[in-house]
Amino acid sequence: MRRLSLLACLVAASTVSVVHSQTRGASGTVVYQGARLIIGDSSAPIENGAFVVSNGRITAVGRSGAIAAPAGATRVDLAGKTVMPAMINAHVHIGYEGYTSWGAENYTPQNVLDHLQREAFYGIAVTQSVGSSPTDQAIQFVRDQDAGKFAPASKFMFMPGMAPPNGGPDAILLKGTSVLKAVNEVSTPDEARAAVRTMAARQLKSVKIWVDDRRGTYPKMTPEVYNAIIAEAHAHQMLVHAHAIQMADQKAVVRAGADVLVHTVQNEQLDDELLALLREKKPYWITVIGLGDRSEVCDNDPFVDRTYPAKTLAEIRASTACGPVAPNAANREAILAANLPQYVAAGARLVLGTDAGITARHAFGWADHHEMSRWVKSGIPPAQAIVAATSRPAELLGLKDMGTLAAGKRADFIVLNANPLENIRNTREISAVYLDGARLDREALLARWKRSNSTQ
Repeated sequence: MRRLSLLACLVAASTVSVVHSQTRGASGTVVYQGARLIIGDSSAPIENGAFVVSNGRITAVGRSGAIAAPAGATRVDLAGKTVMPAMINAHVHIGYEGYTSWGAENYTPQNVLDHLQREAFYGIAVTQSVGSSPTDQAIQFVRDQDAGKFAPASKFMFMPGMAPPNGGPDAILLKGTSVLKAVNEVSTPDEARAAVRTMAARQLKSVKIWVDDRRGTYPKMTPEVYNAIIAEAHAHQMLVHAHAIQMADQKAVVRAGADVLVHTVQNEQLDDELLALLREKKPYWITVIGLGDRSEVCDNDPFVDRTYPAKTLAEIRASTACGPVAPNAANREAILAANLPQYVAAGARLVLGTDAGITARHAFGWADHHEMSRWVKSGIPPAQAIVAATSRPAELLGLKDMGTLAAGKRADFIVLNANPLENIRNTREISAVYLDGARLDREALLARWKRSNSTQ
């Protein structure tokens, strides 16, 4: 009875226009000049660059002086700044986090929007919820956002998930997804194929599978089932994202043809067999390392802290998240330092994803910057990290008009006070965020969160 009541509330809420209108596609023409431009496609940065934005689109990019400013255009001087494309997060679990609470009761359009605004605040133009969003509500949110019913925020994307009965998401996430029946439970190849056909009929482009027994505590999806899912998905031009943590499972899903490999082997060094499979298949690869790290909330960094309620910060800092370093931490670091460059060298196509939304200690927005820092710490050059956070996830998600600073692309970009090619932590030096050519009012968002946090 409780579940029926909850779902009724959710459906009703999804029809309500949520505060403000979506300020998209700013009108007029603006020339931004003088900044270092990081294009996002691994090409060399343009020093003293300029770009023109008109009606939310970039119309020209080049060196200052080589770009003709249209008559009547507004000029914005960005001398001393660095501009890079806004980032794209291809893997979160949106809607359940409430910062002072967590669960299915939080899954409303307003809370989804709040999470997307937190991502946008930190420079994320697109956020994809993977496997844990209830399909009907997620489809309605996409329609409403596309129709301009919401305030400016990161663009919402999602995919359904598939797992065996009582399997799939971890014990925390399962408490939310089970209430909302968000994960498609399948036991046989026939059930799997039928579920994929239903998704394809609804024009869904991707599906997530969990291939993980959680150290023997969960039922694991069988090879017969995940092979059926992958074959049926590919028949409908759908991509398959495979959650696999152990090396044996990563080999199995890559060999079966999964398009996206989620997670990083952290308990042993990669062997020649997996590296050979990566060279052959070249899957996209979402690392989601940061969820297993010591929380940055422990560090009292204003970049992280300012969007949190004080109560939540205190609770995290008093928890094991900020306790002594785990006994196996040094071994994990050594394995990550060895494995990450090997994944990339073998041809795995690195893509940004954070797994944010499962616990407040690893939250929307700042977790993206943390993940990039972890890559660089493990040997990935900053330029490659930026590509993996911008143009490559745009490629994966089929967003042809996003991911780079180039003529014809959406004007989604971050203005930075320092150069991330010199230090990847400079992605945190945010001066401004623009979505569709319109400057995001980050100060208003902070003020709203401060008001909300004071009542929690």
